[in-house]
Amino acid sequence: MLDLTSVDLLDAFTQELKLCKLKPDEHVVVLSEPTSRGDYVAAAFGAAKSCGAHVIAATVPGGNPSPSDSTRTGAGPGLSAVLGDTAAQDLLKAADLVVDLTREGFIHAPLQQEILRTGTRILFVCDAPDVLVRNLPRPEDKAEVLKGVNLLKSASVMRVTSEAGTDLTVELPGSKPEFQVGFADDPGRWDHWPSTMVLCWPRFSEGRIVLSEGDILLPFKEYVHRPVTLEIAGGNIEKVSGGAEAHLLNTFFDDANDEWGRSLSHMGWGLMRTADWFATALYGKEELMGMDARAFAGNFLWSTGPHPVLRRESYAHVDIAMRGCTVSVDGQEVVTAGRLVDF
Repeated sequence: MLDLTSVDLLDAFTQELKLCKLKPDEHVVVLSEPTSRGDYVAAAFGAAKSCGAHVIAATVPGGNPSPSDSTRTGAGPGLSAVLGDTAAQDLLKAADLVVDLTREGFIHAPLQQEILRTGTRILFVCDAPDVLVRNLPRPEDKAEVLKGVNLLKSASVMRVTSEAGTDLTVELPGSKPEFQVGFADDPGRWDHWPSTMVLCWPRFSEGRIVLSEGDILLPFKEYVHRPVTLEIAGGNIEKVSGGAEAHLLNTFFDDANDEWGRSLSHMGWGLMRTADWFATALYGKEELMGMDARAFAGNFLWSTGPHPVLRRESYAHVDIAMRGCTVSVDGQEVVTAGRLVDF
């Protein structure tokens, strides 16, 4: 792990805001809650000023409203202080760029889409300092993820296999292919620093997913120690079997008491070549978001819970990052045994 100074953070945030195409005289809101990192607030504020932007640092009370107890569901609808405050909402809608330094942000909140529709760009930042610096995106990353998005848009079927026994067939029509690239440079764009991935929201999937030793369960931030088999039918997890991690997943789904908790959500593959798979083992669980695992180059990332295409609102959101998979789109491999393919 790197020993970073305030100067290093200021430089990294400045590079990041330039990737977001921040222009002089644009308006930036640095959004935080009391538990946000003060050095991030200072770095984002200073970076925006150095770009010639108008900047406001807004601190709102933290916490999510019921039923978003993160120890049970892993996700929430967003900051209650903003969800119920029209003045705060108006401030965010009036901004050209929001640098969101809160813990949960608005990722699963309808309010986020409402803010984005005004043209506001939102950059979500929630990971350890050296994770941000090591995974600072490059301008050329966008062309690569868009290439994957365009492939998914014109395709019919994605198939995911592995030597461990995974064999999943995914129907792609209507799956709304998307991407994360680590910077928010287009009006109405939300993105996450760091992240480089291609994803989609399939309506239907069928088959078997077998988790191997070393795959990563998020938000638990735990590595799999014994194989876990998940039987998938009609886009739903019908059965989970295996060791302790299977019991963990089953208990999570049961405790969430969420009708969509066992339904598959987004899935795709990572392209962040600077990511470290072992990063999850090097930090305390509160120190990082886990984007090294989620966006690791050549991974297969899939999730459960919320599904905007099918209009399913859910807070039982689990991300599972797998290595060693082969991902093909209409027969064309984009990942072969966990390694990216240049297509």
